[in-house]
Amino acid sequence: MIKKAVFAALASAVLFAVPAHADGDAAAGEKVFAQCKACHENQKGVNKIGPTLKGVVGRKTASVPDYKYSEAMAAKGAAGQVWDVATLTAYLPNPKAYVPGTKMAFAGLHKPEDVANVIAYLAANP
Repeated sequence: MIKKAVFAALASAVLFAVPAHADGDAAAGEKVFAQCKACHENQKGVNKIGPTLKGVVGRKTASVPDYKYSEAMAAKGAAGQVWDVATLTAYLPNPKAYVPGTKMAFAGLHKPEDVANVIAYLAANP
């Protein structure tokens, strides 16, 4: 019982801390997005090695047509996950830890300001 209470308290602390990273700089995020361009695009709506990120903020996970997602990512989508600010903030620092079994090879964005900025860029360019 105590473990559940501690876990709930920690989870709440993490969730309530997320909005602090939501206010990024879209112009700075465009520069950070350069790291993503090898596998993703955010302009044409065309899939590359990874799915298009055009309109990703607010989109259901694993929902881009004509893209073959990993079973792990498809399961997140089937469970109803949406790529909102909180989810992206949790995912981008370590994609493989957030979705074990993902096909995404990128190690993650390790600076919180890079995470916030790239999310701001993606949100500003739906």
